[in-house]
Amino acid sequence: MLLTLTDVLTNAEVAQARAWLADAPWEVGALTAGKQAASVKSNQQLPQDCEAAVNIRDMVLQALNANATFFSATLPKRIYPPRCNRYAGESNFFGNHIDGAIRMLGHDKRVRTDISCTLFLSEPDTYEGGELCIADTFGEQSIKLPAGSMVIYPGTSLHQVKPVTRGERLACFFWIESLVRSDEQRRLLYELDMSILNLRAQYGEIPEAVAQTGVYHNLLRMWADT
Repeated sequence: MLLTLTDVLTNAEVAQARAWLADAPWEVGALTAGKQAASVKSNQQLPQDCEAAVNIRDMVLQALNANATFFSATLPKRIYPPRCNRYAGESNFFGNHIDGAIRMLGHDKRVRTDISCTLFLSEPDTYEGGELCIADTFGEQSIKLPAGSMVIYPGTSLHQVKPVTRGERLACFFWIESLVRSDEQRRLLYELDMSILNLRAQYGEIPEAVAQTGVYHNLLRMWADT
């Protein structure tokens, strides 16, 4: 499932994030890539422990925690801490690749990358190029969203960031290990959840809404890995 979420961060939060990034200590992005990805990766990233990275990570995690649609669509079990990247100048692209299946979280924990996420921090009219192109069973999609909005998509997808030919593209990226491993099952649960919400909004807490809610939780109970 590919899904875009609008206004995950407010305008004020986006402005604050960009202020933190103004003097950030960027480093070569390929340092954190696997062998295949490193051969096609030419961007910059923030060190995980620098002040700007910590501040933005905390801001994004707090925003995600308050976003009901994000929770419904991803059913997060673990979130790999959000990181920041920059595409500009000569470090301006990331060629076709598939994200590694497992990311290390500290020295003794691992995150399975069921879902890939990109949260945009630059307005699309401030840079040229930089589209996130994702190819999967839903076809090839070209994503370039307003600052504060994000896209989630299966970690199994082939994807790339097209070269930025003007300006700079700032974004947050991270991965999610979901309670429900199957993308197809997550999509069905998300669609059922949205249907229940619409039913309640139109008719209130009617017996049909209660019944569908029961179906949702019984399916989640069947499929979830806690």
